[in-house]
Amino acid sequence: MQSLVDIREQLIHGQELDRETARRLGHTPDPQALHQLADDIRRHFMGNRFHLCSIINARSGNCSEDCRFCAQSARYRTDIQRYDVVAMDTAMEMALDNDAHGVHRISLVTSGRSVNDPALDRLATIYQEMARRTSMDFCASMGLLDNHRARRLREMGVSRYHCNLEANRAFFPTVCTTHSWEEKVETLHHAREAGMSLCSGGIIGMGETMEDRIELAFELRELGIKSIPINILTPIAGTPFASLEPLPLTEVLTTIALFRLINPNAVIRMAGGRQQLEEEQYRCFTAGANGAIVGNYLTTAGPSISDDLERLEALGYTFAEPAPSPR
Repeated sequence: MQSLVDIREQLIHGQELDRETARRLGHTPDPQALHQLADDIRRHFMGNRFHLCSIINARSGNCSEDCRFCAQSARYRTDIQRYDVVAMDTAMEMALDNDAHGVHRISLVTSGRSVNDPALDRLATIYQEMARRTSMDFCASMGLLDNHRARRLREMGVSRYHCNLEANRAFFPTVCTTHSWEEKVETLHHAREAGMSLCSGGIIGMGETMEDRIELAFELRELGIKSIPINILTPIAGTPFASLEPLPLTEVLTTIALFRLINPNAVIRMAGGRQQLEEEQYRCFTAGANGAIVGNYLTTAGPSISDDLERLEALGYTFAEPAPSPR
């Protein structure tokens, strides 16, 4: 049986963690040592640079899909705002604030199965204004893509596309039945073919096992994903997952650590739900995570950007971003 020291040597010399070892580590009797190993591997491969991004809820509610975690589905009775496309003034206020805080990337996120051409036309004007008035790079998260939509987004200046797998292939039908895991993978392929880099991860705490999470981490590795957001389920009244119990902190940290060891040279990015951990959320960034969505999320509020930056700097992180490529 490999020791943690042996696993460290294996990883820093370019060998990949295998499934059997990852499953054993998922039930380690010494989780703190595992978390420390993951932080060490993070520093070795990624240094102390922290990766900041933010999102704008560009179209909210009225979604046709049945994702059981999501407040934006039209199938559930939830207390959220609903609108077609965010107002330019609202989007720019958020974008300028994020830019002033040194956030590296910003994404327009739309509810719904996919986005049509008239909506893309309106969203293009927001990207154009952000390009004119900020220094950030642009992402998009707009549901399922075909080649046409992917090319349009790239032409609009979007350099990275986000499409969470949400869960591993076997568990996914428990989460959603109106689209498939395979359709999400196809979307990622279309985005890559159009010239965008990829961002894809999942949600933990939806009733899946540690083995399910480990399998998701391997699926992401096999797809070559280098930006991996980890969301912690926020149970929202009116959704089918509203009554699920929150994960213990140690289980969250162990999951993050395993994602790091399986994907040693990826950005492991904390996303929605970390606010539920309150002060303990910053332990995620000593267990392998080295990025975060800062500011508010889609339908829940996050910590203030200033508070996040202060706490992360105290952990030894830096926020310098290489100069953006010319637009």
